[in-house]
Amino acid sequence: MKLLPDRLRGPMLSVYERRLIQLMDSTRLPQHVAIICDGNRRWAKEAGFEDVSHGHRVGARRIADMLGWCSELGITTVTIYLLSTENLQRDSDELDALMQIVPDIVDEISGPVAHPGTDGATAPWRVRIVGTLDQLPDAVADRLRAASERTAGHAGMNVNVAVGYGGRQEIVDAVRALLTEKAAEGASPAEMIDAVTVEAIDRNLYTKGQPDPDLVIRTSGEQRLSGFLLWQSAYSEIWFTDAYWPEFRRVDFLRALRDFAARNRRFGK
Repeated sequence: MKLLPDRLRGPMLSVYERRLIQLMDSTRLPQHVAIICDGNRRWAKEAGFEDVSHGHRVGARRIADMLGWCSELGITTVTIYLLSTENLQRDSDELDALMQIVPDIVDEISGPVAHPGTDGATAPWRVRIVGTLDQLPDAVADRLRAASERTAGHAGMNVNVAVGYGGRQEIVDAVRALLTEKAAEGASPAEMIDAVTVEAIDRNLYTKGQPDPDLVIRTSGEQRLSGFLLWQSAYSEIWFTDAYWPEFRRVDFLRALRDFAARNRRFGK
């Protein structure tokens, strides 16, 4: 099969993307999209780069693109799995690189952006850090907090950046916060036990006040959640793709949305 030349492939892809958008039912789009940005290291290795951190840097640029795609379609909440608690156990050289790349990513998406509708203005979305920052170097944690604070007053799309995040730890932290609150109120042991409800845990999660993800996307061909939003994703639709995150394209995202819209969500009923 003869491939289209590059000068034709781009325009044809744009036409296909527009057609996908036209065929979508806007009432069936997800309001909260969560993304596991996986495959940066494998992409770098297969592309011949000895320094796998190059994959993380290329993948970082894709995150800004993704937020633009979501904003254009009116998606209200995006959660990006950027750095897990397990990632903090990686080799020192790669971890050192991540400690530079991660705050750079958050600075970029909380500062001036360039995608349709913004004209290079400050990001219209609110950036929140979800996870625990106490395992990160102080300078990195301070940059992440500062980036989040810069967008605190923004009323646009909510962008959660999961850094130092573990789904089990989030549930533990939520229960601890709930019990600490009840203890401060002088609750008895029986009252504290009764206070542990689904609704109460919801109110103490890192993503409190936000809707659960409708759609979870994972790149790189892996088919698991890896501890991502374990509580919140109980009834999420999950979409996997073999594409590594650095090569994830807008057309791939639109295909994920098309697939989501075609599913019959029953929420266990």
